[in-house]
Amino acid sequence: MMKVEIYADIACPWCRLGTHQFHRAVAAAGTEADVELVHRPIQLLPDAPEEPRPLMDAVVEMFGREQAEAMVTEMTRLGAGEGIEYRFDRAVAVNTLTAHRLLWLALHEHGAEVQAALATALFDAYFRDGVNIADHTQLTELAERVVLDGGRVRDFLASEEGSAEVREQAAAARREGVTTVPRFVFEDGALIVGVTSTEALGDALRKAGGR
Repeated sequence: MMKVEIYADIACPWCRLGTHQFHRAVAAAGTEADVELVHRPIQLLPDAPEEPRPLMDAVVEMFGREQAEAMVTEMTRLGAGEGIEYRFDRAVAVNTLTAHRLLWLALHEHGAEVQAALATALFDAYFRDGVNIADHTQLTELAERVVLDGGRVRDFLASEEGSAEVREQAAAARREGVTTVPRFVFEDGALIVGVTSTEALGDALRKAGGR
């Protein structure tokens, strides 16, 4: 089994795109049974507020209205070309620590395949469906859809379990110089950082697998 790690934040549209391209590359290579993608936490805005607000408000604050609108228009176009629906008009910006904790739980109790399914559900919830991905009720519903036990998830989210571990993993990534995401780390040491393509990911998979 080949393990590939991805450092990604749920609030990063490029991470959504890169993850989608990775799964397409694996499917095209016919190696679904031989490759696992492990999500590692990184927060682009670790100090983002716990209170949700429209994502476009936050993007306009950071980049100005004209640049913000150009960016989301281009991202929406790129996503559509890959079969991803971005709905920035309904997306809700919020701190992603709780979502990363849930991904940590999925990996530790169910493995990489379930974690990857949860990550896809979280990306769609955030970028397509306008879900507050810090809301415990919404997170529990998402988790149940990918076979996590609702009772376990509710208890977990109500506790501080996993918080220290996720914060330390994210801090370690920053210490190691992880600033641009998505960042794919292959078993042969190869890295693919930032904007990529299904073809480039497929090539890296073949090289890492000795093909």
